[in-house]
Amino acid sequence: MSFRSTILKAWFSQRERAIDRFRRHPLEVQERMLRRLLRRGRRTEFGERYGLGRVHTVGQFQSAVETFDYDTFKPFIERMMEGVRNVTAPGRVELFARSSGTTSDRSKYIPVTRESLWWNHTLGMRDVATVYAANYPATRVFEGKTLTLGGSCVAERGNLVGDLSALLIHETTFWSGWFRAPRTETAIIPDFWQKADAICRECTGERITAFAGVPSWNLALMRRVLEYTGKRHLLEVWPHLEMFAHGGVEFKPYRRSFEELIPSDRMHYMETYNASEGFFALADDPRRDDMLLMLDYGTFYEFRGDDGAVVPLEGVEAGKAYTLLITSNNGLWRYEIGDRVEFTATDPYRIRFAGRTRQYINVFGEELIVDNADRALVGACEATGAVVGEYTVAPCYMSLRERGAHEWIVEFEREPASRERFAEELDRCLRAVNSDYDAKRRTTLERQRVTVVERGRFLDWMRLRGKNKVPRLVNDRRVAEDVLQVKGEK
Repeated sequence: MSFRSTILKAWFSQRERAIDRFRRHPLEVQERMLRRLLRRGRRTEFGERYGLGRVHTVGQFQSAVETFDYDTFKPFIERMMEGVRNVTAPGRVELFARSSGTTSDRSKYIPVTRESLWWNHTLGMRDVATVYAANYPATRVFEGKTLTLGGSCVAERGNLVGDLSALLIHETTFWSGWFRAPRTETAIIPDFWQKADAICRECTGERITAFAGVPSWNLALMRRVLEYTGKRHLLEVWPHLEMFAHGGVEFKPYRRSFEELIPSDRMHYMETYNASEGFFALADDPRRDDMLLMLDYGTFYEFRGDDGAVVPLEGVEAGKAYTLLITSNNGLWRYEIGDRVEFTATDPYRIRFAGRTRQYINVFGEELIVDNADRALVGACEATGAVVGEYTVAPCYMSLRERGAHEWIVEFEREPASRERFAEELDRCLRAVNSDYDAKRRTTLERQRVTVVERGRFLDWMRLRGKNKVPRLVNDRRVAEDVLQVKGEK
């Protein structure tokens, strides 16, 4: 066993015990997280305004502090970005993760404290390794490096601002070079294609055993690697490749493309839930399709049900979806991050990502959500042999002479033999998974319209608009029209 493996085994053993502890005692661990956060925040401006020094229980906390979204919490963030100390977290916050805005702003700026960097995001990434090693004891993944496709960051008003991935790479350089490729200078190159070419030059000769990140950008990078090397698939470039830790979007639409790029039964795909606001969950059991909610990362969780009531962890029910609120060591308090999660189990607490709160289409009463769309797309692909790389859906409004419809703008990795049959199967699957959609198809909705764009269109759109993911469902036509006109801007 190598020296590096010996060190990692000792760490894994310690963390396995900690993970098992919060599996068995989830409520006690969450109460301890809240008490720690209250102590940490009571002498901040926020703590003094809301009397956190007098708060000792979950009920008192919920009574004393209102809930926030980005628009209502933004004044605190702006003061932190101006350099004011002790606003909602102790001391000066100098790191801000910039993420795509789903509010009135084009971008959101999420504070990242040093504590959250190490005891939330970085610990989460280390736990990915911990859980993976427990599930696959014979793994040799740690004998090589993980290819991490980061974003970019810049100095702004005395702060470091950028993609969370870039902040993590920038701030953890002294140890992560043991395990990660490419070099920091390469990883944070702003232009994606320049970065991809630099990675090809630097990493195709490395022993890469894993990679991590958002599926769409990694798929584009892997294609460039094959173009650069002239190889047929990635195992000819990196024969020891065995793991992809992915997150950010639903993986099912991408899975077949990755399986074609990496034709190996030894390849494992591991889902993570690592948002700009925090690392929240990871897939700890390869036999399941859900994730373990991580309870000891300095985050106190609350959940808003469809009835509007906000409950702590002990109030949730399996089989129900909730809007996620967090109080965290990054300085966010009772903050609604804009995500919905579905609980699949409560012993231990397991979740599935159920989409963004603002990603849906309900123009005609059809109440289409991302989970419906992803499931229908998988069904249509299985029935027709198609592989879809990216897609977005928008409404087509009713007129005096036409019923309403949905327009699916689709980028195929592999075309179906018949686009007409693909559209028929997509419609059939949508009607099977969503009874409201089925009812409207009988009255006000025509079958969806499928608009096919060339490969790379969505990647160009993300690059030009500064996005790292494609909105799947939008309740108006702004994104759809923007995607359709991108080709003329390049």
